[in-house]
Formats: sequence, structure tokens, C-alpha cells
Amino acid sequence: MQALPTAPEHAALFLDFDGTLVEIAERPDAVVVPAELPRMLERLANQLDGALAIVSGRPLAELDHLLPVAIAKAGSHGAELRPLPDGGTEGPALPSPPAAWRARADLLLQSFPNAFIEDKTHGFVLHFRQAPEAGPAARALLESLVAEAPDSFALLPARMAWEVTPRGANKGTAVASLMARHPFAGRVPVFVGDDVTDEAGMAVARAAGGLGLRLQDVFGTPDVFRGWLATLEARGAAA
Repeated sequence: MQALPTAPEHAALFLDFDGTLVEIAERPDAVVVPAELPRMLERLANQLDGALAIVSGRPLAELDHLLPVAIAKAGSHGAELRPLPDGGTEGPALPSPPAAWRARADLLLQSFPNAFIEDKTHGFVLHFRQAPEAGPAARALLESLVAEAPDSFALLPARMAWEVTPRGANKGTAVASLMARHPFAGRVPVFVGDDVTDEAGMAVARAAGGLGLRLQDVFGTPDVFRGWLATLEARGAAA
């Protein structure tokens, strides 16, 4: 692991949730949020004049439940955007996969009962963390489904999962949209994530002259990363 970075002055922070702010759980609904994390993020956001956003693959409703604090959030890989904590939700008009696709994925689970499906706002994820042997079959099936509408949908690899998602929104589009408006505009973007789905956000941050940091390479674990954020927050409080 390399030395921990120093966040640039006038930074705008874009933070992934699962695997970055919190440890990956066996199931998405089993994730554990440290008690001090939500308020620490809120205080840090206030110190940055609001220029801190959670950018997650989870729907906004889940993020609000897990992090019930007034900070900017982007859910469903950028399909749902709430730039201002007290503002409305916005996002592009996106398709949802045909019901027949979900039904065919359900049939696959009959052969791999420890795998499961997580529904998203405009797609779904087939998780095989508890059934690693299901990985190749899941990929083959979902690739064949997406191939039926390649201009509308894509297949995203994740950590022990495959996600069917609509084209037109990703974590990169979320970062670009946020950076075009107050309070993010004019700041140096810093995106931190742990997964393939975070790479678009990292790329946009780097292209804008900022940092795209892969958690495993820079921080090692979510616990170390939370400590880094706490240090930033304490430094801001003392300034």
C-alpha cells in the first residue's frame, strides 16, 4: 500500500459506499454502517461547503436509509442524482430490462440456490459470493440477455456479481454532472472507489485534474479509509 495521500485544497469528494466506506457484506442488506460514519460525513461535507457526494450503485432510497444525513448522493450508478440534500431527485430517462430477463435469471438460481438477485431501479444484480461456482453460468446468461438489446443495456462486472444496467448513466456521468454545478464546480475532484463500476468516476475525476483513487491500492481497507476521512474532518474542525 502506498503512502496515504493528502487531499488537495478546495477538494470535492466523491465516495463509493459498499467496499469503500463500509466493508462488503455477504448480502447487501447485511452491510454494517459504523455508528459514527454518517455524522462524520455530514460534518466533513459542511466543511467542504457541501462538496461531498456519495456515488453508489445502490438506489437512493437505500442510501438514505443507511446514511440518514444531509449530504449529496448519487444512486443507481448515476441514474438517480440529488445534488442538494434538500433538493429533488433528477436523472436521465432510462429503460428497465424486460421482465422476461429477470425471469430467466430466476431460473438460473434454481441450479445455484446460494446465489441471489438484487433488484435495482433500472436493472438487477446477480450475486454469487455465496456460490462462486455460479459465476461463469451467470455471466454467460446475462451476456446473452444484454446481447438482445446491446444499445440499451450493458453488463457490469462487480465483486462476485454481475449487474444488468441501462446505458446512459454511470458513476462518471454522475461526477461530471455534479462538477458542473454548485457547490462542486471549481473544486478539485477526488473519487475513491474499490470496484470496476467505480472506474468511470475515477476517470472523470482524473480528466478534470483531480484524483481517482482505488481503495485497495491507496488505503487497503475501508477502516483505514474511514480513518483518513476522520483525519480530514478533524483538520478542518481545527482550522
